[in-house]
Amino acid sequence: QVQLVESGGGLVQAGGSLRLSCATSGLTFNNYVMGWFRQAPGKEREFVGAISRNGGNTRYVDSVKGRFTISRDNGKNTVYLQMSSLNPEDTALYYCAADFRQDAVLPGTAPNYDFWGQGTQVTVSS
Repeated sequence: QVQLVESGGGLVQAGGSLRLSCATSGLTFNNYVMGWFRQAPGKEREFVGAISRNGGNTRYVDSVKGRFTISRDNGKNTVYLQMSSLNPEDTALYYCAADFRQDAVLPGTAPNYDFWGQGTQVTVSS
């Protein structure tokens, strides 16, 4: 069975950093683009960023560029989201997602992704 399990969320002060991890199993990891999304209460789910199958390319929503970095370790079947300079607007439930790909596209919309984790909460205090 395919599983994606996020970890690393928590409470952090504004200006601080967190690293989220998403461990996967049950899929051929290098066949999947990996994405990160977030959803705050009462808000739509928002694309955060994505990383290509071999880790060579990334894309990010403008609001996190320069602050967040996505990486992956294909030997560990794990994708990471390193977050720095956090602000209260980053408070949300963060999800990782996997998209089976045979091209170079990095989708920025949720319907493209095939598998999802349960999410991990990130709360940034002022």
